Amino acid sequence: MNAIIEILPQLLRGLQITVSVLLASAIIAYIVAFIAGLARASKNTILNKIAGVYIEIFRGTSLIVQLFWLYYAIPMLFGIQLGSNWWTGVIAIGLNYGAYLAEVVRGSILAVDKGQTEASIALNMSSYQRMRLIILPQAVRMMLPEVGNYTIQMMKATSLVSLIGMRDILYYGDIMRSTNLAQAPLVYVVVLLMYFILALPFIWLTRKGETLSKKGVASQ
Repeated sequence: MNAIIEILPQLLRGLQITVSVLLASAIIAYIVAFIAGLARASKNTILNKIAGVYIEIFRGTSLIVQLFWLYYAIPMLFGIQLGSNWWTGVIAIGLNYGAYLAEVVRGSILAVDKGQTEASIALNMSSYQRMRLIILPQAVRMMLPEVGNYTIQMMKATSLVSLIGMRDILYYGDIMRSTNLAQAPLVYVVVLLMYFILALPFIWLTRKGETLSKKGVASQ
């Protein structure tokens, strides 16, 4: 217990970075997902293809490679600086999970009963009105469980930012492990528990989302 009391304050020094990266990357991922998901569901060929290329690239390559590409390769090859390593981590995680969530958005939109679209056309609704009033409210309900699951995945992915020198929870865990190998198992047990505790609110929200997704959505 004394060892845990000694370890915990050190790891808590990285909590702010972990939480801030999670919140910022989640916001980016949600915004990108809606834009790319709507583009993929669009009948506009150009938008559909552009979104498709983005989704396939970011889903088809490793997040670690994307992180290193944004942090090292882009500044060296193109002279483009994305800002601090915090911004690099946030953008990499946000774009990566935005690609996965974009497919969730597209799939949920396409899963809405086609009969309702036909009924809204009969009521002389514009395409914008159909999307805003009929399709999206139901699609968002269907998205909630997967959005929750991917948010948990994003929270775990924040540990990768330690690879570019950010002082998150895992960074301080690695420092403590390197200075005292005998404490390494205990350090990583505490790190694991901290990530689990951080995930608990999202696990609860995901379950609530699963319940909500079953209400108010017309089946085909």
